[in-house]
Amino acid sequence: QVQLVESGGGSVQSGGSLRLSCVASGTTYRRFCMGWFRQAPGKEREGVAAVDSDGLTSYADSVKGRFTISMDNAKNTLYLQMNSLKPDDTAMYSCAIRLLCSGAPASAVPRFSYRGQGTQVTVSS
Repeated sequence: QVQLVESGGGSVQSGGSLRLSCVASGTTYRRFCMGWFRQAPGKEREGVAAVDSDGLTSYADSVKGRFTISMDNAKNTLYLQMNSLKPDDTAMYSCAIRLLCSGAPASAVPRFSYRGQGTQVTVSS
């Protein structure tokens, strides 16, 4: 059973930075896509960033140039470095994985098969 556990959320002021982490367990597939999506109260889920096992990345336009997705395969950990945070970035952030996948766009991440419970990010002005 695939399990994903996020950490690193918190409260920051506008312009600040946070790094989210997601530890994956329960899978040995060599080809996969992982990513982050977010959901704010009253809004639909939004795919934020994706990366596949070959290192191909994709970002939502709203975070390009501010967020960076990366993986540490040795630690089975996915990261999201978030810089220049804005109040509009406030949301619950979750990681997700799709097995036997390559080149998925960020917009597809909310539909990935396995998701974590999420970590809250709050940005104040």
